[in-house]
Amino acid sequence: MRRQDFYYDLPEELIAQAPLSQRTGSRLLVLDGETGDIEHSQFSSVIDRLEPNDLLVFNNTRVIPARLYGVKQTGGRTEILIERFLDNGYALAHVRASKSPKPGTAILITPDEVSDAAEFSVRVEGRRGALFELVVDSGSWAEILKTFGHMPLPPYIERPDDAEDRERYQTVFARRDGAVAAPTAGLHFDAHMIEDIRSRGVKTAEVTLHVGAGTFQPVRAENISEHPMHSEWLEVTEEVVSAVQQCRERKGRVVAVGTTAVRSLETAARGGTLKTCSGDSDIFLYPGQPFNVVDAMVTNFHLPESTLIMLVAAFAGHENTMAAYEQAVDQRYRFFSYGDAMFVTANPASRSGVQGKQ
Repeated sequence: MRRQDFYYDLPEELIAQAPLSQRTGSRLLVLDGETGDIEHSQFSSVIDRLEPNDLLVFNNTRVIPARLYGVKQTGGRTEILIERFLDNGYALAHVRASKSPKPGTAILITPDEVSDAAEFSVRVEGRRGALFELVVDSGSWAEILKTFGHMPLPPYIERPDDAEDRERYQTVFARRDGAVAAPTAGLHFDAHMIEDIRSRGVKTAEVTLHVGAGTFQPVRAENISEHPMHSEWLEVTEEVVSAVQQCRERKGRVVAVGTTAVRSLETAARGGTLKTCSGDSDIFLYPGQPFNVVDAMVTNFHLPESTLIMLVAAFAGHENTMAAYEQAVDQRYRFFSYGDAMFVTANPASRSGVQGKQ
């Protein structure tokens, strides 16, 4: 399929710039992947769409304050976005500067993009593709992030991060540090809703996928199958595998909260059988790719021509998905990370991967 097949026209004013006052206060578009039927509701109704035998799977990654500002020895301003930490104490990061820093360049870390005050410094050791390898010269990564780190809001949120983002750009079940972008479908759940869901007999499980900045990487290839997918670290434990097996035995549905939970489960089932999994995954789910585990998903609205809208289209059907997005625009839904949500059930063809193979 072509990249343009996943384009839709989105008015800029529909891009949510801040969270609502209540996590559960968003709207919900419900898409039946089999029939294409669409219903407009409120997110609080998710509880009524879950059945006692279902299994709700969350991504428990925690967003780190991964955006840093600094000044090079030459005086040039820099912006650093940590992608991941390595076992040797190094970090891989995106570095924006007027001139690409060379190995050996020291960067003084400052409180913001205009300040000259600095308590810490890091040094560029080298490059790994588009990423820079950084090591701390003074202080530690933990100290640097705690003192000067900013929450890495997505590029379409056109404001600086603030104190509220420390809590709201984080799910209530986040517990494993490592993400540089939130698994945003999970932002709609509060502790009371999760407790209510469990009290109705719905089981829950947790995977981990540390969302990287590559999630915002645009698809540039005309033929989407030629897109080089970014990698992200994930873990699916034996506990999750067992929970899914028990869900199948009781004839329930596996409901993934977010595309990251979908990608985690489907990576672990790439061979057709769900198994434990830990490490990097570059799975790219687009129309024609089969789904082996997930029966329904909760997800936000995604960027036009992105790998994430392609994943939803692979799951619910291309025509159904694009029609749902068209209705969401017409109905003035709020889009992207701090926006509204969808509850989507699978198109039967997604099990075989046959739909969309044109």
